[in-house]
Amino acid sequence: METETIVFGGGCFWCTEAVFLMIKGVVSVEPGYAGPKHARSGGPTYEEVSTGETPYVESAKVVYDPDKIAFAELLQVYFGSHDPTTPNRQGNDVGPQYRSAIFYTTVRQKMMSETYINNIQHAHDKPIVTTVEPLVMFYEAEDYHQKYYENHKDAGYCQLVIAPKLEKVEQKFQNLLQK
Repeated sequence: METETIVFGGGCFWCTEAVFLMIKGVVSVEPGYAGPKHARSGGPTYEEVSTGETPYVESAKVVYDPDKIAFAELLQVYFGSHDPTTPNRQGNDVGPQYRSAIFYTTVRQKMMSETYINNIQHAHDKPIVTTVEPLVMFYEAEDYHQKYYENHKDAGYCQLVIAPKLEKVEQKFQNLLQK
């Protein structure tokens, strides 16, 4: 199986991870930090990134099978599951680490992402602020962030923020859900 990788920043990586784990053709989803090469081996820490004073974005690395899901469908889910018009913010999560960003790994992904944004701009009252950038580095988040929603469904943030988001995705994208 040939896979491709895309990294999406769209607010809290717990939400982004949970959303894409539901989608057919997605092989794996890893929360982490996208940005430049880090000076220290091992990459940035959650504590550093959460200050909002680093160049890193909370992101989810999505590995998918393009024979089972089209990149355009992943873009539909991505843009349908967060607000691409709010700079450095998703809901109550505020700071540059929560900005809307697509980190592409192929020229095709870059071109398709830019075209998609241009095609959906008219449907939004405010400008889309999502950036489209080459993936330089991705650092896996600490173990306790992995599969956070799956492991903490009863936690307040999961109940108040992630669960309603997943319900919306389930309603909007029934044809794209894992069976």
